[in-house]
Amino acid sequence: MTMLLLAVPVTWAPLWTTPLGEIAPELTLAVEGRDAYDKAEVDYVLSFRPAPGFLATLPKLKAVFSLGAGVDGFLADKDYPGGVPLVRFVDHTLSREMAQFVVMHVLMHHRMAKFFEQAQRDGKWRQTIPPRRTEDTRVGILGLGEIGMLAARHLRDLDFQVLGWSRTKKHVDAITSFAGDGELEAFLGSTDILVCLLPLTPQTRGILNARTFAKLPSGAYVINVARGGHLIEPDLIAALDSGHLSGAVLDVFQTEPLPEDNPLWRHPKVTVTPHVGAISDPRVAAQYVYDRIKRHTRGDALDHVVDMARGY
Repeated sequence: MTMLLLAVPVTWAPLWTTPLGEIAPELTLAVEGRDAYDKAEVDYVLSFRPAPGFLATLPKLKAVFSLGAGVDGFLADKDYPGGVPLVRFVDHTLSREMAQFVVMHVLMHHRMAKFFEQAQRDGKWRQTIPPRRTEDTRVGILGLGEIGMLAARHLRDLDFQVLGWSRTKKHVDAITSFAGDGELEAFLGSTDILVCLLPLTPQTRGILNARTFAKLPSGAYVINVARGGHLIEPDLIAALDSGHLSGAVLDVFQTEPLPEDNPLWRHPKVTVTPHVGAISDPRVAAQYVYDRIKRHTRGDALDHVVDMARGY
């Protein structure tokens, strides 16, 4: 029998064990912290942020499946077992919903949604138009991976000027590509709305900082839907308070859940959402993992394997 261990919060475990039990009755399932099991019998692990060093205690481990598109929880484990493939969760539905979330908040800022919400609260009829035409509004996307590219195409089709920055050059119609550290400053200087969709790696951690914000045009807007580790929160608050940045949408944070005393909750220029840009469907994730376990046990190569050196 093939054993799949779920290293997830125990209270959440039924979200995945229930569909896995239905679609993969031949698998032996165990939940870390709930079930008794023999570590020497674990073939595969499904997890998101396993305890550092835990995976190294599983001598028979053949592959690890991430429950999310981001894999920073695994990259932070200095004892991650060498030679064991780490597989990202890739789901078009998840990508589509994240792109929708980005487009929604770009449009809400562009069409001054907060201005009109405040006018309604004040009971005032305040007619105005956006300060900048759509065609003149530059949306810069940090990270042109699958989700970044999808969001970029949607925004391009809405007639925004779209720019993208990534480690390597991309070639997409009507999307201006910047690449590498040497072109980051030019990218930032040409961006009115900055969207972070980067993977969290040692190179990208803290990239949303005071230096980055200073290179954006005055009045720029920031949307972070990638990882909380990308953002230096005090630097953002300082840039907002100085007036250099006009606002921000944050869906991810250094500490989650966001502590009640965190000033971001109450900052008038910040929109906080609780890491809901896109949420994995447990049944889709279960089928995704099961299909790849079947493939691997047949001797076929796994897809979407993370390059541990690059971090994605």
